[in-house]
Amino acid sequence: MSQLPLRAQLASALGRTAATLSRATGRGDGSVIGGRVGLMLEPDLLKKLAADRKLALVSATNGKTTTTRLIASALMELGEVATNAFGANMPAGHVSALSSAKHAPYAVLEVDEKYLPEVLDTTDAGIVTLMNLSRDQMDRAAEIWLLAQKWRRALAGKPAHVIANCDDPLVTWGASTAARVTWVSAGQRWREDSWSCPECGGPLDRAESRNMGHGTGSPHWACRECTFHRPEPEWIFDGTDVIDPRGMRWRLDLQLPGQANRSNAAMALATVEAFGLDPARALPRLQSVTSVAGRYTTVERDGRALRLLLAKNPAGWLEAFDVADPRLPIILSVNAQGPDGRDTSWLWDVDYRILRGRPIYVTGERRLDLALRLDVAGLQFQLCDTFDQAVSAQPLGRIDVIANYTAFQQIRTEFGRAV
Repeated sequence: MSQLPLRAQLASALGRTAATLSRATGRGDGSVIGGRVGLMLEPDLLKKLAADRKLALVSATNGKTTTTRLIASALMELGEVATNAFGANMPAGHVSALSSAKHAPYAVLEVDEKYLPEVLDTTDAGIVTLMNLSRDQMDRAAEIWLLAQKWRRALAGKPAHVIANCDDPLVTWGASTAARVTWVSAGQRWREDSWSCPECGGPLDRAESRNMGHGTGSPHWACRECTFHRPEPEWIFDGTDVIDPRGMRWRLDLQLPGQANRSNAAMALATVEAFGLDPARALPRLQSVTSVAGRYTTVERDGRALRLLLAKNPAGWLEAFDVADPRLPIILSVNAQGPDGRDTSWLWDVDYRILRGRPIYVTGERRLDLALRLDVAGLQFQLCDTFDQAVSAQPLGRIDVIANYTAFQQIRTEFGRAV
């Protein structure tokens, strides 16, 4: 990238210093404060730091941190990559990420769905990866139809190459104004937010088809009242493999567990090919990823091995249940702080009956909200005042832990924020 102007260099340097001090004093990982300091000194710092890089933006309700990590890991095959590995996905976090790798020719940034139009306009990113949209933080975020509409307006007239999941009607609608789109059939397990056509409001008809005799099927959908329908995909994820535009099949043998992560890997492969990296070189890099910002990490305490799973919204809980081991006891922890959203009514959209028969322990600041939901579902559980109490109540051995965002971060902090 080109030499930064002196003011931007100073802002970037002071931001990195603030981030280092934050880490040294244990106040955080520095991924936000450094960017805030830099932007205070140079409001155009993000634009200047993004210039002359080959940059991808990754946005979705669920899976964007993992997909960003997978893409960044694969692109290291080509050279140094700047990325916001800890999920700080607003402009301050983007400044920190780019500033910490100021000479990296490649960059991959996870972007909050609401901030995507602003960040795209600021950075002029050449590649945008869009995966899914579903309800999340209902007191902070707009209705997801409005988010899709913002994506749609932001992409219109931009030269960016969009990699989009055509199995999600809202993502398809949001991406369809882009100048160039590569459609990926990456699946959509959570469909409760996309029964109506975003174009006209009519009902969407869905039909399942099996891809090449494998996997869980791909949702072919079309509006009953207008011409809006699922585009023909160039990349197809069939549950175990991804099929590229040339018809070649690539087995997704990942260390990250679950179908959702294989879907994320399919999106990642389509994205890195837009950078000029072929799947044969990218796959070994994807297979080396074992944990993402603490997700799927196993930590030890007093003879107990706890696997940490993150679930922030109904769609995320569905995917966490897919990964959780039904033979193990499980700890559920829910908060409702600012980053989580104050409104916990979304708990009623999650079908917790899949946990029936498992020892369930409930903790977190909003444990009573979750306890009521489980009681109505007819589940037996133990209410615990603290996470430590929930762990101590377990027999020695393996335990699954599912927590929403701030509850998850509090648990990570207890174990040294393992990544």
